[in-house]
Amino acid sequence: MSNNNFKIWIAAARPQTLAAAFVPVFVGVALALNDRVFDALPSMVALVCALLIQVGTNFANDYFDFKKGADTDTRIGFERATASGLVSARQMLFATVITMGLAFLLGLYLVWHAGWVILLIGVLSLICGVLYTGGPFPLGYNGLGDIFVFIFFGIVAVMGTYYVNALQWSVSSFWASLAVGALSTNILVVNNLRDIEQDRPAGKNTIGVLFGENALRFEYLFMLLISLAIPPHFFFRLEYGWPAFLPYLTIPAALLLLKQIWTETDKRKLNDTLERTAQFMTIFGLLFGIGIILG
Repeated sequence: MSNNNFKIWIAAARPQTLAAAFVPVFVGVALALNDRVFDALPSMVALVCALLIQVGTNFANDYFDFKKGADTDTRIGFERATASGLVSARQMLFATVITMGLAFLLGLYLVWHAGWVILLIGVLSLICGVLYTGGPFPLGYNGLGDIFVFIFFGIVAVMGTYYVNALQWSVSSFWASLAVGALSTNILVVNNLRDIEQDRPAGKNTIGVLFGENALRFEYLFMLLISLAIPPHFFFRLEYGWPAFLPYLTIPAALLLLKQIWTETDKRKLNDTLERTAQFMTIFGLLFGIGIILG
């Protein structure tokens, strides 16, 4: 593979979205460390599987959005490899199958280690990753993308990571997953706010297309509030120490992001907001995880 082709595939993997795969696993591992049930190998495999599913989902979106005509010359988001002609549709479909297949094969170790429930979680994650933009009822085209992201990149990912460490479920992992799911969802919210004018004619009925731009702005605010409500719950209800409040160091950044979401009229500049939202999730997640470990 030439250096140029490598760069094309790296861009197609959309590394700016990989926080949605890394942060849930990190927080789940932090909970396992706090509870003294950390298991290194399952945690590493869970992280690689999460990254592969995220990349596979991005490849699938690239392919199916091209096939459905959602990616046109008017697109203002990050360049899509298939629509731009850098990669053929057949190559992108093949990359999707290979990436998802690797995630499935690696996940078999987690099934052997932690049982059939992980097989169920893994298969559902893979199927929904493809059905996000593919299949007869694509989730992202029918206003269900936000729910999918919140559940699978929040609740399922955090609780599943904890489970492969402890081999049991945890109440604290559920509460932590709400913050992670909310921040993952906000990456999608910015994406949908930016693309609303291109999604409407393509029949991609996101929440923004169905209910308007302000619905997305209020959703972004609500998700931020959810994430900021979880640290006090850990301190007051779950009896973690003061480090649980470390994520509050990100509040100034959260306010700046809210200002951009509510005031920016040039949709192209929301590409920067999307990247900053992913960076915000990463920093918040790192501080949250460190606070849990110290707690």
